[in-house]
Amino acid sequence: MKRKRFLTTIIALIMLTTMLAGCSGNNNSGTNTGGDTSGKKEKVELKVWLTPQWKGVLDASESGADYDSFMKYAAEKFTKQYDKYDVKVNVEVIAGDQRDQLLNVNLSSSTPPDVFFESVFAMGDYVHRGAMVPLTDIVDEAAKSDIAQSYWDAVTFGDDVYFYPFQHNPGTLVYNADMLKAAGLEKYIGGENDIQTWTLAEYEEILEGLKNNLPKDKYSNAYPMALYAMNTQGDTWNLAYMRMFGNTFFDEEGNVVLDDANGVKAASWLKKIKDAGYTNPGPESVSSNDVNGMFQNQQLAISFTNPVLFNNIKADMASGKTNKFDIRLANVPSESGDPLSFTYVVGASVFQSNDEKRVEVAKEFVKFFSSDPELVKSSKNSIPVRSSVVEEFKNDNPLFAAYDANSQYLFNFTGNVPGYSQLREVLYPELQALYIGSKTAEQAVKDYQEKGNNVIQSNKASSIIYQK
Repeated sequence: MKRKRFLTTIIALIMLTTMLAGCSGNNNSGTNTGGDTSGKKEKVELKVWLTPQWKGVLDASESGADYDSFMKYAAEKFTKQYDKYDVKVNVEVIAGDQRDQLLNVNLSSSTPPDVFFESVFAMGDYVHRGAMVPLTDIVDEAAKSDIAQSYWDAVTFGDDVYFYPFQHNPGTLVYNADMLKAAGLEKYIGGENDIQTWTLAEYEEILEGLKNNLPKDKYSNAYPMALYAMNTQGDTWNLAYMRMFGNTFFDEEGNVVLDDANGVKAASWLKKIKDAGYTNPGPESVSSNDVNGMFQNQQLAISFTNPVLFNNIKADMASGKTNKFDIRLANVPSESGDPLSFTYVVGASVFQSNDEKRVEVAKEFVKFFSSDPELVKSSKNSIPVRSSVVEEFKNDNPLFAAYDANSQYLFNFTGNVPGYSQLREVLYPELQALYIGSKTAEQAVKDYQEKGNNVIQSNKASSIIYQK
């Protein structure tokens, strides 16, 4: 009888121990799933938008390559290694001309994307509106040392980084080396993979030589240099010309300061070369698209370009769409001798969703694909901001090294001021007035500064950067 009681007691103890062990196992599983006691990780879903940048993950030649290939691959790689939450990333490609409309509709309904991959130039005003969160805390020393300071300056508003630089699209001059040779200007032609730097005196000699010595039988109806001011597209390269004599354009408080002796000299120079016949006629009614077409038709010896336009021209030549000629790159010159260069930095931003977990995961995702050693190689589809990627691919694209070396001369053409898109609206009318002679250089820069600062002051009043 005693033996039977003993066995019953042992069986009961074993059952109790098993039940306690089971409960203990469930509690441990909950600790590993971000506090969810159900045993499953908490779900976090992200909405990622991008405008068309490049097709494929690393290259457009990949099977099935499309504009969302890179971001979908990055999302898959991220979710496999990320263990805090069960993350789902929904990627959507947005047409560039629908970007602002879609963003404003979604901001109004409190449904912004969590991540947007786009040019900083196009997105800066959303920082001032308080729509984005700072990314300063996800930038580490390794990234700072691999990406030149000029790119960080372009993505910093106030004290914080708001975009993680990935690639960029630098603006330079492009010239027809065959036309320079024909005009006896061989000594000014740079290497095929160089971005040539001319002094301002040399540049003026080139313009004069092209006007006076270009063979008319071969290049009929051709002009030395492109100049245009028909619409807002005429801002960036014209802003570079405005700095040729040392004007900084913006002061440290984000105000336009063009109305000084150097600003007047720059405007006077533009009027001088136009009146001397060194440019296409009628720049006040000519657009950037017009001069790009004229350059391809060899009606202009020197024009503007960026890597996308430059490669498109080369592709058109290779396919037989346009006649072949020798095109090379040059910087905008300055009186000091230091060249002027600017760029459109492209990278990711994180919108304020007012959901702490989504903001947290969105920032982790941006840091991941902007610094992963495999994924950053995709920046070679434009111009990489990382020196390490430039070094790896410079033999495939020798211009990478030239663009990287040029980064020391970059100026931030928007100044990251609030209302830059509106500022563009008041520049070209002043240039038009200058070119048709209805305003002097002094009056044009004075009126632009006054109207520009009215725009900036108005937008500063609602900017979170200036209201801190």
